[in-house]
Amino acid sequence: MIQQTKISLRNTGSIDPLSIDDYIAAGGFQAFEKALRQDPGQVISELESSGLRGRGGGGFPAGMKVKFTDKADRPFDGMKYVVCNADEGEPGTYKDRVIMEQDPHIMIEGMLIAAYAIQAQKGYIYIRGEYIDSIRKVEQALKNSYDKGYLGKDIKGSDFSLDLEVRLGAGSYLCGEELTLLESLEGKRGYPRIKPPFPANEGVFRKPTLINNVETFALMPWIISEGSEAFKAMGTEKSPGTKIFTISGDIEKPGYYEVVMGTTLRELIELAGGMKDGADFQAAILGGAAGTFVNASVLDTPMGFDTLKEVGATLGSGAVMVMDPSRSLYDMMASILDFFAHESCGKCVPCRVGTTLLVNMWKDVRQRRNGNRTEMLEKMEEEAEYMQETSLCPLGGSPIIPIRSAVQYFKNEF
Repeated sequence: MIQQTKISLRNTGSIDPLSIDDYIAAGGFQAFEKALRQDPGQVISELESSGLRGRGGGGFPAGMKVKFTDKADRPFDGMKYVVCNADEGEPGTYKDRVIMEQDPHIMIEGMLIAAYAIQAQKGYIYIRGEYIDSIRKVEQALKNSYDKGYLGKDIKGSDFSLDLEVRLGAGSYLCGEELTLLESLEGKRGYPRIKPPFPANEGVFRKPTLINNVETFALMPWIISEGSEAFKAMGTEKSPGTKIFTISGDIEKPGYYEVVMGTTLRELIELAGGMKDGADFQAAILGGAAGTFVNASVLDTPMGFDTLKEVGATLGSGAVMVMDPSRSLYDMMASILDFFAHESCGKCVPCRVGTTLLVNMWKDVRQRRNGNRTEMLEKMEEEAEYMQETSLCPLGGSPIIPIRSAVQYFKNEF
């Protein structure tokens, strides 16, 4: 049976999350101090060669993000920023909350490494306002880091300085998207920006900004400490390293599990104790609301960004919602479409009108039979594709993902 391989979760449960002394005793900040002894270019090279891909859902190469931000022209005031996206609004996802509540210093160390690499002077941790315990522990971890000299001016006798602070979100799903998050962080309404320009060139306050989520930053200290080759030795060729999966639904042991990339869905379910009460597997949603429905044919597909894409599925944020035959797939899709309609900010017409139209079209699916039902599903795909092509931000492009996968795997079962 597969076992967990813990990198970002290696200290959870074994140290006091409020104690920086516990974190240091467990090897904390050694990777950052190693980075300080290197040229920033060496740090960038190590992160890039590791093949680390962003763990927020998109899977963009994290080292490339660092490199782009480093190469961006400095503005007149010389400012560059590092931002941690800890908004985590994807339904079924709570991996970042686990890190912040059980080992917040590892996220801060990752941000320090990334900030040193691009020579950023200021950073923000944007946390959703509902994460009360995360906020409390991250703020305490920041205070600890200042007290121990890991934040502030001329850190550990170097000429590198960094200030970090927490900024709070107000529960908007849309603010999980990086450019919308930056608008909110600046104190404005959480409306999407048009891109390009991308954050590496014009991020927070229109200055070069490196933005990653909590899990991505939490993996960086291990990469710097152990080396990129050790990281690439785990997982798959195109999706190296480990990934935290948050597993919920009809299983015996719902929770969070960190495993090497390439672990199969079947192995994840077994790790979580198997199907609840020995029930059969009917379906799973991978990646949250903006994820994909899959059936049993995907159980033995390696869980990686590219391997899942090959079968019309997505890894997304690592959320896995498992359903036995007692669950209504129709009701699950209805809930997802209602969610998108509720969370649309209304700024652009394709998303504002389209999300509501999809909700109503889905109601029509239940009332139709045979060919007429198939015709309505095809119309929904067409509408969702139009939204994807014309909406300002990823929310408008999200409904096509579950709709297309549902049609692919469960066309005749709604």
